[in-house]
Amino acid sequence: MKRFAIVLLASVLLAGISLPLAAVTSLSSPSVSAHHAALYEPVTDTFLYEKNGDERAPMASTTKIMTALVALERGDLETVVTIPDEACHIEGSSIYMTPGEHLTLRELLYALLLQSANDAATAIAISVGGSVPEFARMMNERAQEMGLQNTHFVNPHGLDDPEHYTTAHDLARITACAMEIPVFRDIVGTVKYRIPQGDGGDMRVLFNHNKLLRLYRDSVGVKTGFTKKSGRCLVGAACRDGVTLISVTLDAPNDWNDHITLFEYGFSRMENRLLAEKGSFLYSLPVIGKEGGTVLCTNSEDATAILGRDEEAPEVKLDLPHYLTSRGRVGAVVGHLQFYRGDRLVCEVPLVITDESPTM
Repeated sequence: MKRFAIVLLASVLLAGISLPLAAVTSLSSPSVSAHHAALYEPVTDTFLYEKNGDERAPMASTTKIMTALVALERGDLETVVTIPDEACHIEGSSIYMTPGEHLTLRELLYALLLQSANDAATAIAISVGGSVPEFARMMNERAQEMGLQNTHFVNPHGLDDPEHYTTAHDLARITACAMEIPVFRDIVGTVKYRIPQGDGGDMRVLFNHNKLLRLYRDSVGVKTGFTKKSGRCLVGAACRDGVTLISVTLDAPNDWNDHITLFEYGFSRMENRLLAEKGSFLYSLPVIGKEGGTVLCTNSEDATAILGRDEEAPEVKLDLPHYLTSRGRVGAVVGHLQFYRGDRLVCEVPLVITDESPTM
């Protein structure tokens, strides 16, 4: 990309700079088996697809995404948890813990998210919240902080209860928040993991129930769920070329294919577009005072943004002072290069002092 040289005396608004648009290969709106579904792009806060997205429904073990989020935000991964009687013999999926054995919170989270262990969920809730009801209160408090109006928890594992529900939209937002935590991303992207079994040196081998990690090359997580009442539930996440998508299906007979269809549709709609290469903008600023002269500044990194493939190039704005009072050091930040879609800032990169000479 050619350099641009401009002498700035004030903050400047540039006309939108045309960049090549990627070829539009959007698929037609997908058809899925799920009764409730959503496809979410979190950076732009865009739902690319929804089906009964705001209708309340049971969520089964996808509950454990919020369980893990609250535990990671409030607990210490290295805390050693003594497994209480109350956490043992919980119905449904389990790692068959025994009262009094010891596991770290980190190990319990692997059991929670890979093996979908209800006993691990209960142990986490008691360790972090003091009791299951108190931990459920924490889960609901966190949902309220996110502004979720159609989600309510009564337990940390997702066993059926009429007051335990969410929506495809809300579950996508919960997952987006959890996926911002590196440890959570690491766990849900793990296929197999070992944790202790009892305190005698034996080991449990945990296998991730999420087959998307094996079926879809761009999959990076996150969680399965099933009860007779909820049907098959699945939350997925996939990343391709800098774009991350979150898919949710609730009560979906053909969930694996549903998610692959949703991901392919989403990646056909969105891209991580290069707006400006590092060093492609070059500006000259006057220096007043005894030093005098001018200094050059340039964008110190690539500018990229998540955009729809059919969106026009963003408008470019410069945030720079009228002048500098000293020449400054090479690499010092003197302003920013900003890209806007309407009133929305989609990308901002620093403008730094450079020792390069301007080229035309």
